[in-house]
Amino acid sequence: MTHQQLCPQLIVSEIKNQFIINKILSNTMGAKIEKMLMQALDHVEDGNYSDALKLYDLALREEPDNTSVLIDKGATLQNMGKLKLAIRCYDKVLNISPEHLDALLNKGAALHSDQKYLEAIECYDIALKVDKKCAMALAYKGLSLGEMGKLQDAIKYFKKALSIDKHYDLANISKDVAQELLKSIKTKKSKTQ
Repeated sequence: MTHQQLCPQLIVSEIKNQFIINKILSNTMGAKIEKMLMQALDHVEDGNYSDALKLYDLALREEPDNTSVLIDKGATLQNMGKLKLAIRCYDKVLNISPEHLDALLNKGAALHSDQKYLEAIECYDIALKVDKKCAMALAYKGLSLGEMGKLQDAIKYFKKALSIDKHYDLANISKDVAQELLKSIKTKKSKTQ
């Protein structure tokens, strides 16, 4: 199953939505850092990733262990296609907080984009230990399984994600695509026998 078949635009959309989630900053974050993150978010929304990265780096000089900044920087790098650098940011977060759900999901998505499906699945499995009802982790695990050709397993995970969030587009569309591919494979097999 290829990225085109499994709706990569939805993955990118969810990564961009991560900025909105991380926009809600902890009360302990200084006003200066908060202002930098708001400006960086504006740059990201405008597609001006390099200016956003400069602001993240400035914020990290002030607070090197700020997980919100590290996640946003990682997501920006990921949107730029700089997967290894993004993974480094997520690893820094995981060194600070090993069960950080956003870092696990984003790292898994970056590994998936880098075609390291087994490593991505490891991230999703850890995320599911943190939150058994994380629809995103279930759907992303389904995507990685689908890429590995394990369509029936992928469908199972898409269905689990939909049982938690019946309106989850990524899971719904991916399930339909996987079912169609599975049906197509079975049809081809029956014609050759």
